[in-house]
Amino acid sequence: MSSPTEAAATHAVSGAAVGVVAHAKDDLRVENIAVPVARADQAIIDVAYGGICGSDLHYWLHGAAGESILKRPMLLGHEVVGSVRQAAADGSGPAAGTRVAVHPATPGPGDGSRYPEDRPNLSPGCTYLGSAARDPHTDGAFASRVVLDSRMLRPLPDGLSLRDAALVEPASVAWHAVARAGEVRGKRVLVIGSGPIGALIVAVLKRAGAAEIVVTDMFEGPLAIASAVGADRTIHATDSAAIAAVDADIALESSGSHRGLASAVRGVTRGGRVVMVGLLPSGEQPALISTAITRELELVGSFRFNDEIDEVIAALADGSLQVGAVVTHEFGVEEALRAFEVAKDSAVSGKVLLRF
Repeated sequence: MSSPTEAAATHAVSGAAVGVVAHAKDDLRVENIAVPVARADQAIIDVAYGGICGSDLHYWLHGAAGESILKRPMLLGHEVVGSVRQAAADGSGPAAGTRVAVHPATPGPGDGSRYPEDRPNLSPGCTYLGSAARDPHTDGAFASRVVLDSRMLRPLPDGLSLRDAALVEPASVAWHAVARAGEVRGKRVLVIGSGPIGALIVAVLKRAGAAEIVVTDMFEGPLAIASAVGADRTIHATDSAAIAAVDADIALESSGSHRGLASAVRGVTRGGRVVMVGLLPSGEQPALISTAITRELELVGSFRFNDEIDEVIAALADGSLQVGAVVTHEFGVEEALRAFEVAKDSAVSGKVLLRF
């Protein structure tokens, strides 16, 4: 998808929709956007819900998400669910009327740099809905109607509501992170940060049979959510002595701060594993590398996800993955600015949904 401001000029359009567009730092607008005519392998989707992600907040607050800098207006959003309005003309993908979740990634070879072929999330040319990593930007799907490649669509089972399915994408990030941790059944696990991703990690760990789940955060609200989805114990993030005493087999860092990473290193046992999920700011960051070396810790990165989305949908549908407490607020798209204001305050909100 091209940027909203270019779409009408450069593409034939099939109509208009209401979308949430980041124009620049501190400039978020709800406005009419053009809906391009779908290619043969694309479907038209009526979006029902979209979850506000940290990257969406960064584009609004800073005009950039890490090194991905806004150069022109961009439609935000990659955590979306909806219904197929018009199926792909080539017969690929689900039929009209099908309720779907969206896998927002498009793997690609990029500059040809090597990567493991069974891990397409690491492909150098991978694009993601609602990302300014490349120019032209990849528009997102925070709009009442969007055109998406049919291969992105995942049909939802009967009995799984669109609102509950709105967590499929971030839950897939959490599922991938737990997979990167290795075997968690019977293990003591420390989760640093209980924002939406941290809380979803807790839920996935609970389903996977972790023996004890200990969670830290700066605020009581997120800790309460963590307890609701499966945490056995919570610790305030400033209590460094209590965190160090956890002596976890595995730690998952989801706060996206160097202090959180330090807590993960201190809180894991000798020979343990630290999975780095939260994206720290670009550039050099302080880290307890000497501690990691002398305790033979494994520091493992976790980035987005691959086909885990299919397992997540199945687990949500059969009730084995319980994530309802993670959603704390819902706003109509016309209140998008208010929704973003609430979402940025992690003391009072978990996952904030936009209703289209």
